Amino acid sequence: MEIITTYQGKAVSSTDIDVIKELISNNPNASRRQLSKMLCELWDWRQANGHLKDMVCRSLMLHLDRSGYITLPPVKRRPNNPLANRQKKAWLSIDTTPVTRLSGNETIEIHQVRGTPSEKIHDSLIEHYHYLGFVYPIGEYLKYMFTIGDRPVACICFSSAVRHIKCRDDFIGWTKETRDANRHLIAYNTRFLILPWIRVHCLASQLLSKVAKRVSSDWEMYFNHPVYYLETFVDTERFHGTCYKASNWRYLGKTTGRGKNDQTNRQNRSLNAVWGSAFVKDFKELLGR
Repeated sequence: MEIITTYQGKAVSSTDIDVIKELISNNPNASRRQLSKMLCELWDWRQANGHLKDMVCRSLMLHLDRSGYITLPPVKRRPNNPLANRQKKAWLSIDTTPVTRLSGNETIEIHQVRGTPSEKIHDSLIEHYHYLGFVYPIGEYLKYMFTIGDRPVACICFSSAVRHIKCRDDFIGWTKETRDANRHLIAYNTRFLILPWIRVHCLASQLLSKVAKRVSSDWEMYFNHPVYYLETFVDTERFHGTCYKASNWRYLGKTTGRGKNDQTNRQNRSLNAVWGSAFVKDFKELLGR
């Protein structure tokens, strides 16, 4: 069976191309969205939570169309794409009174805010106070906000794991096949923000420890599978990763500085330190089986 192309780890053969062409021919009035869902059903192409990989499939079909392997029907409508037409999150007026320590009756609460009214607050704070700003998470994701009473003090977000990182993959010791099969069992910490007027000593490591106790069970509730490992990148030109080290995360190595779509094998961005943290002792066995 001849492999024509590979897209995000999905090998597409000449037989697959014929199947897609037949699908398009047999459904002349179907939209591109409808066709991608039909193809997912035909291939039984699903996420770990059982949902169809509709968006990935749609991107694959567009890739095949642009490469000349298939001809998609004309676009029927263009819904707003928040990833392509990104608008800056609204500025929120919040209490910026400095906090340097917690009083005896004050406790920091953690809230999972995806799908709640507080998600807009989380996104706005990341947009305006995190040096990387806000970006829409890819794949599975959860967002958390830490508060004292009703007052936000910090935000953290986790999403689907990065496809391949050499130092992480070497540390886990999995093959390409097991990585592709089990990558959904890792969550990637994409953003971590403590608001600049919150200056409580050692707060960052305390919050990391607090959220680590919830992520796996929350992930299982939302996506029907646990996560056994957390990973994150730390920009070595800005930070030392002290809070991750203090929370018993493990330093795994550095990225290559080339990005996932590199074609030159040359560094084109700053190097990031890769840190990881396991929930269970036998995580390597669970990720590698």
